[in-house]
Amino acid sequence: MISARGALLALGLLSVCTVPTVAQDFGQGSSELGGFVGFETRVFFSGPAFVSQKAGRAQPSLMVQPELRHEWNDGLDRLTFIPYARLETTDRQRNHFDIREANWQRLGDDWDLRLGIGKVFWGVAESRHLVDIVNQSDLIEAPDGEDKLGQPMLNVNLLRDWGTVGLFVLPGFRDRTYPGWSGRLRDQFPTDVHNPAYEASGLARHMGIAARYSHFFGDWDVGVSYFHGTGREPRLPVTVDTGGRLVRRPTYDLIDQVGLDVQSTIDAWLLKLEAISRWGNGDPQFFASVAGLEYTLYDVWETGADIGLLAEYLYDDRNANAPAVSTDHDVFVAIRLTANDADDTDFLIGGTIDRLSGAMGIGIEASTRLDSHWTAELESNVTANVPFDDPMAGMRQDDFVLFRLLRYF
Repeated sequence: MISARGALLALGLLSVCTVPTVAQDFGQGSSELGGFVGFETRVFFSGPAFVSQKAGRAQPSLMVQPELRHEWNDGLDRLTFIPYARLETTDRQRNHFDIREANWQRLGDDWDLRLGIGKVFWGVAESRHLVDIVNQSDLIEAPDGEDKLGQPMLNVNLLRDWGTVGLFVLPGFRDRTYPGWSGRLRDQFPTDVHNPAYEASGLARHMGIAARYSHFFGDWDVGVSYFHGTGREPRLPVTVDTGGRLVRRPTYDLIDQVGLDVQSTIDAWLLKLEAISRWGNGDPQFFASVAGLEYTLYDVWETGADIGLLAEYLYDDRNANAPAVSTDHDVFVAIRLTANDADDTDFLIGGTIDRLSGAMGIGIEASTRLDSHWTAELESNVTANVPFDDPMAGMRQDDFVLFRLLRYF
């Protein structure tokens, strides 16, 4: 196996060798500018649980995400640049800037290559994405971990008749983001993002490698993945900061993870499975999975709308040495409405219940286009019966509804 130092050297050499060739035909291509600007506000149903949090129930913010793409060489070469910024007055830690993507992509006959900062998504489940490990979660955007930070990478995909093999060299570790002292949707002990701890140091801390094989077998789409590097999911032990306050200190372990994702479409049924085995987060190695199905009712009452009925079971047998999670023996059910109208109207309501503790969470997501440029989105999250030793206990008074207005250009 190539060493981390050798992988980094190869990445540098590849950049030096390819940039002159890329630059020769760059000016002969076409460019496209898009993206959005938006306004968002969360409104909490209750006042904050902790005295350090801002007393107001509204949490407004502004965000912008321009997207610049330039293609040349008959579309075989592409540059992508997608920065993102948020400005908020309630929680200063949510004021941030990130480069979601900034990369060059080259398409070959049976291969493609991407070099730079990128985003990769792996997974098929609705309630939890276990195998999606390349990019770090951006928790100051949303507590569900769906938003991701950009990850520096060299990605080569080999496209063969017997399947697709994706190879990744991942230099540059990204720390997970968390709400600040004054923000909502945080733990009862704030996370000290300025003083993280790492098992590995130097190049070993910053370098990761990953690979994924994917193919279809009849009605089944199968993906098998492997990751080695500093884990994206930290442990959060309680400690005392320099000011004498109790805080959680993000502690990142060096891990190995093997993942499996499977999906099959059989008539109106969609069967899904995600499973991982991970070692490195303490002892012993642990296993986690999400298995479920979705049944779609098409053209309900001849309206053109589709209704999807979803059910998933979440299992996780990690012990106290691993990063804590709420979803260890949970059942997830949801209803999805896709209107299939000119405004792309979608609605999803789902709930998760822990069959051991009885803790419940209900989420709503809805979106529709107002015209060719404007989109409105609605989200809500409500919890109940959350025990005090649950990782979500700090957010027990943070039930909210969110309204987002986006202007695309």
